Amino acid sequence: MNAPQNLNPVLVDNLGSLLAQIAELTKQADAIKDAFKDQATLPSGSKVFEGALFKATVVEQNRSVVDWKAIAKVYNIPDEVIIDNTKVTAVFSVRTTSK
Repeated sequence: MNAPQNLNPVLVDNLGSLLAQIAELTKQADAIKDAFKDQATLPSGSKVFEGALFKATVVEQNRSVVDWKAIAKVYNIPDEVIIDNTKVTAVFSVRTTSK
């Protein structure tokens, strides 16, 4: 990833502006979703909401997560075994902050 160091500063500002807009829109969308979820959990609440163009459906699911660290501790699995069986993948991200 050897990109030139002098990328257009306008692109940086454009990215920051877009991310700020996305954050605000996400906040608004999450508030609406929360209202739907609240309504759906009422005893007589609907789980389907229809507009003129879109339909929103609240779906409830149970999610299970295995606590592998706890299992390793219970069975006294050495850290070396865990390290030897851990896959590491490089991940790149762009962090944007205001000045």
